[in-house]
Amino acid sequence: MTYVVDFKDVSTVGLESSPVADALAGLRANEARYFKTKYDHVFATEPAAEATDLVDYVARVLAEERDLVIASPPLEASEVEVDGIRWTHVFYESGLAINVLYTLADGGKRAVGFKLSDGMEVPDELADRFKFARQRSKLAGTIRGTFFVIKGEY
Repeated sequence: MTYVVDFKDVSTVGLESSPVADALAGLRANEARYFKTKYDHVFATEPAAEATDLVDYVARVLAEERDLVIASPPLEASEVEVDGIRWTHVFYESGLAINVLYTLADGGKRAVGFKLSDGMEVPDELADRFKFARQRSKLAGTIRGTFFVIKGEY
């Protein structure tokens, strides 16, 4: 079932099993606000079990680009296409959120972004490979994030 993310009344719907559910809900709401403000697009997610193609796509990009496998189970996924850019998001039980930004035109921006919910530790699979910058968010508290550029075609 699709869940339209409300960034004014933040809810943990679909994220209840996460030990940082409130912070992860804030992070998800932060993404929803970004898409509404920048693109006037409503951000909606669906349970990962119903969006296996999106979860598999993100897993494939991580595996092929950086030999990464995320240990935490995925809870929700979303795909948005705006202004010629496909954004695929997966929200994990640990509090990790991953997005794949993929410009559909040749030569455009293509990257994978990682965001850590407030209160979660850096996952072991990312700890020694990435440095995380901090940003403050009214919805999500402190978000730690990093990214890498995608080299392949997906």
